[in-house]
This record gives sequence, structure tokens and C-alpha cells, in this order.
Amino acid sequence: MDWQEIYDAFPVNREMIWLNNCGTTPAGNHIVSAVTRFIQGYSEKGVLTDVALYSEVRDRIKTILAGLLNCRKEELALIHNTAEGMNFISHGVNLLPGDELILLENEYPSNVYPWRHWAQRGIRLIFTPMEKTPEAFFESLRERVTSKTRLMALSAVHWCTGMPLPLSAIGALCRERGIDFVVDGAQGVGMHPIDVKKMGISYMSFSAWKWLLGPLGVGVFYIAAENLSRLKPVFTGTASVVRDQDYFPYREELKPTADRFTFSTANSNDWVYFAASLEFLSSIGFETVRQRIFELSRQLSRGLAGEGFQVLSGRHPDWPTGIVVCEKEGLPASLILSHLKKNKIVAAERLGRIRFSPHVYISPARIDEVVKVMAAL
Repeated sequence: MDWQEIYDAFPVNREMIWLNNCGTTPAGNHIVSAVTRFIQGYSEKGVLTDVALYSEVRDRIKTILAGLLNCRKEELALIHNTAEGMNFISHGVNLLPGDELILLENEYPSNVYPWRHWAQRGIRLIFTPMEKTPEAFFESLRERVTSKTRLMALSAVHWCTGMPLPLSAIGALCRERGIDFVVDGAQGVGMHPIDVKKMGISYMSFSAWKWLLGPLGVGVFYIAAENLSRLKPVFTGTASVVRDQDYFPYREELKPTADRFTFSTANSNDWVYFAASLEFLSSIGFETVRQRIFELSRQLSRGLAGEGFQVLSGRHPDWPTGIVVCEKEGLPASLILSHLKKNKIVAAERLGRIRFSPHVYISPARIDEVVKVMAAL
């Protein structure tokens, strides 16, 4: 790869060192070009423009994602964010009083708030401790499964620690016990290898603006084809039904694909942005992207450890991650963040620790700069 060309494609590199890619991501020049072309075309012909046709852009996005996740594009719907997808699932599944639902301790709110309504309806919500290694987490999780467990809703990667969860083992456990396996893929898709079929994932929702370098306000909803008839749609609109361009007569028949959950007009600008970001990553190769992220993260982890910081990923070296979380006794996270900000380095604080997350447009030389800035503390 010509990594220098990729570094140069992101104007943010001329302004700062952006190491919060598991939070939000800046746009590259390819995004600016794609969106500009579309807006220009729209200014000339409105919806009649032949630049980035609505259906073609949607199909391109879903085709790339289907290849990445090992699913059919008919099992994917484009939505707005992770929480929207989780609400589709939570309000669409059928649980009965006495059933149990397993969630994750210190989980991101998008995979907690949508499930809370079940507590008032006789469903027991159980939170599994995070633990320090994927193996320990799985054992803790398995101990909490009972004959009443009906559903698990877990993240692919913990947003505060960067630890990947053992999705394959969890999926096998769910298949064995007849449990619906729901995944919040926001921190995983694009960074952690996720095969929805091999991992037995029933439903998954994730955002576009993290490891996929997409825009704010676009999300993806995966539903295994065999579950489509089981999940009652929370909302329906013009785009939910078959032959949706024929407005009359009104129809009862829903689309036979996940597209029924893209129930109304989407933001075309954001879809163009997202398609361009996926094409950019696909041109590099998603596996190459993943390995480069891991390589940069290992470099950062080694550098921080060498300066006396405790790096959490050192607890599970056999489970690579793109999220580097560190702490150092006597150095408050607020002080570290302030120091980083003064040096134009963007990171985040989570659970009293500092969280970094590099992506492919960050150079090894910039990683070394970050280590030097941290050492100066």
C-alpha cells in the first residue's frame, strides 16, 4: 500500500492527530469529492440527477457490507444509528413475564436504554460483569444463563476497554440454548472480524461513523432472514410495503426483506458519503485495513507501556484490538486529556482511563509523536 497517499487524503492530518476513531471519524478528500459531485448534480436536476442514483447507492452500500459480514444484502437495512436498530429489536421481539434478558456491564447507552421497558413488563434484566479477558467474560456469561434466558444483547467490542468479546463462543452457546443473540456492532464492524452466520448472530445494529469512516446519522440493521417474520416492525411507512412507488391503493404486505425497516425517505447526502467511505476501505481491502489498525495499536501500546503506562490490551494479547486504553497511577485522566489537547491530539476518557483509537490514515510517525507527548507528562 502507498500509505503516504492515504495519509495525504485526510486533511485532518494537517491540523491535529485524530485518535478517536472509535468515537467519530473525519472525512477524507474522497468523501468531499463524492458529496460535491452529488450536490452539483442535484443542483442542476434535483431528484432527476443521474449522479449517485438513490437505489444504486443503497445497493452499493449493502453489497459491500454483505461481503464484509457474510450475509445477504436482503438481510440489511440502512437506518440512522445503533439505538434505532436496538429499539426495532427490543420492541419487535416477543418476550413473556418471567423471561430473562442478558446485557453487558458498563455498556454503551444505545444497548441499554432500548431494553429498559421490559423491566416494567416482568422481564428480568441481568448485567454480566465485563471481566479482564474474553475467556473470563465467557465463563461469567455462561454462569448467568438459565432456562429462562431468551435473549442476549452484547457489544462486539467493549467501548471503554477495547476488549473484543468472544462472539463465536457466545453464538454457539446461544444456538445450543435457543437464545436470540443480538450484537451492538458499532465498535466492531470494520475493525473486528464479524461473520454473522458463523457467529450465529440473530440481529445486529451498528453506526457508520466509527471504524467504517462514514457519516454521522447513518446506521445499519442486520436481521437474519429466518427472523424476519418473527420481528414485528415498530414503525411502518411508505417504504415498508411492497411496490412502494405505487401509492394507491394502500397495501398491507410488507417488503420480504430487511428494507421494510428503512420505512421512509433517507438522507441521500449521507448515503453518498457512506458509499464513498466503504469504497475507499474496500479498495484497500478490509483485512488489510484491520491488520494496519492492529499494527498501529500495537505500536502505540508498546510505546505507552515503555513509558510506564498500564495498557489494558496487555491483559489479552491473543485478542487484537484497535482500541488502546491506558492509565498511570498519579496521573488523572483529566490532566492527561488537557495535555493531549494542548498538543493537538484527540483522544477520549472512559472510566477514568485514556482511550486512543488509530485508523489507517494515521502514520507510524504520528504514533511516535503521541508517545513522546505522553512521556512528557
